[in-house]
Amino acid sequence: MPRTSRSTSGISRRPASGTSRRPSVDPGGWTGRSSPLAAALLAAALLVAGCTSSSEPSDGKKPEGSSAQDDGKGVPDQSTIDWTRCKAPTPDQGSGKAPGSKWQCGTLQAPLDHDKPDGEKIEIALIRKPATEPDRRLGALLYNFGGPGGSGVATLPQAAGDYEDLNERYDLVSFDPRAVGETATVRCVDDKELDRLSQEDDGPPSSAAEEAEDTAESRAQVAACEKKAGKLLPHVGTSDTARDMDLIREALGEKKLNYFGISYGTELGGVYAHLFPEKVGRTVFDAVVDPTEGQIEGSLAQAKGFQLALENYFKDVGKDPEEGSAQITAVLEQAEASPLPTNSPSRKLTRGLAETGIAAALYSEETWPYLTQGLQEVENAGSGSILLLLADAYSGRDPQTGRYSNMAQANAAIRCADSNERFDYADVKRERPAFEKASPVFGASMVWGLMGCTDWPVDGERKTPEVSAKGAGPILVIGNTGDPATPVEGAKKMAEALGEGVGVNITVDGEGHGTYGVNDCATKTVDAYLLDGEVPADGKTCK
Repeated sequence: MPRTSRSTSGISRRPASGTSRRPSVDPGGWTGRSSPLAAALLAAALLVAGCTSSSEPSDGKKPEGSSAQDDGKGVPDQSTIDWTRCKAPTPDQGSGKAPGSKWQCGTLQAPLDHDKPDGEKIEIALIRKPATEPDRRLGALLYNFGGPGGSGVATLPQAAGDYEDLNERYDLVSFDPRAVGETATVRCVDDKELDRLSQEDDGPPSSAAEEAEDTAESRAQVAACEKKAGKLLPHVGTSDTARDMDLIREALGEKKLNYFGISYGTELGGVYAHLFPEKVGRTVFDAVVDPTEGQIEGSLAQAKGFQLALENYFKDVGKDPEEGSAQITAVLEQAEASPLPTNSPSRKLTRGLAETGIAAALYSEETWPYLTQGLQEVENAGSGSILLLLADAYSGRDPQTGRYSNMAQANAAIRCADSNERFDYADVKRERPAFEKASPVFGASMVWGLMGCTDWPVDGERKTPEVSAKGAGPILVIGNTGDPATPVEGAKKMAEALGEGVGVNITVDGEGHGTYGVNDCATKTVDAYLLDGEVPADGKTCK
């Protein structure tokens, strides 16, 4: 469930866990076998590997394949990328260790305002791992893992194990989109304030006084965003980043952009395809956003999706779904009445953190066992440590340092730059019954996410993205029947919106947010397309 709420900084006292028309914040490839969340929990630590912007390697030599050109004045040509050895990711990217000598990092200049190409510039942070069989190299494959708000620079090394076969013939490339990580960073409040807000997250407002308090809190955070990142906010939308992607394509020396988008990355890819249909190369969308839905429709679909995932989880563990949902509701009410102690002396499990932790575990069958352990810990020990760990993984909080990535704040800035829908308390109250019907567990809190962009200082661009891409090459569009964050219906609608002969719809009968690296049929289908150009039949199904 997206960690966006009434608060436009991404985390708020209330509501506990709102949503938006965007899919999940996926700060590190929540899909696939290499899920950083699963790995982090198994290791009892949440270290996200990656790198920052360009830096010289320790031996002073540039890696093979550096594309920098000198303009004769000792300054690299900014239409190319000066690839150098990666440092460890910054706190805004998610912290962790440097990814090693096989990885290269760099930056590329782009206009802050694409309508003023000669004006102020920003630097886009990038990472790549060159093809391991260069004599068979097909080109570069650019990734966006979702969010919006996830650092591609920090994520790609963590997820790369799923893409080893593709890496034989492709350079694997990713980047920090605008507002994210080390690219035009949007950070409105500091880590201490984010901890305070999460510790006061006691559920949706239930009185006029609480609504007034919530409004004041939200407006204070909006003012902080405007003060600290005001000049960036009008220029961090999806269409801006799509134009950046075409600059990346050009700098990589590619005639067409080969692209792999996951979750929100599918919306970004759709916008790119609309703007640059003739530049679309081999492209895959996995865990697909429905481009036809506004915030209300999209949020309702997600409420249903998370409820379905929760019920499927309970069936898997041999419990009646209705009984299980009642158990979850009791846990949330317990955390709201009296936040639970955790292994961290200064932090308790509030209702908001409990909802976030439970929702986080529903993204993949791999993490269902952690939900079981978390619920057992609450029941048997009265402790919320495991659910807190899940919530922190979702929110980008490093358990060792207490530092947050800027993921949640970037998410708010991007989605509010995109969407022109603005809602008030009357809208929320009108829609609440439908949300509670869609999800008895999450609906009452998710509906408050409709107000996530209320009072935002920038007008959004549109209600829904334009993704029609007449003239583009085939784009594989893959949906999963058990996906909680991007319900399977969205994939079919995306394929239709891309246009006849462009969108190739594939349906996977499975659980979780995403299919590549999880479902063998989907993985083989994608590999056959990306590596050999084999386009599957539209309407293909995978069991």
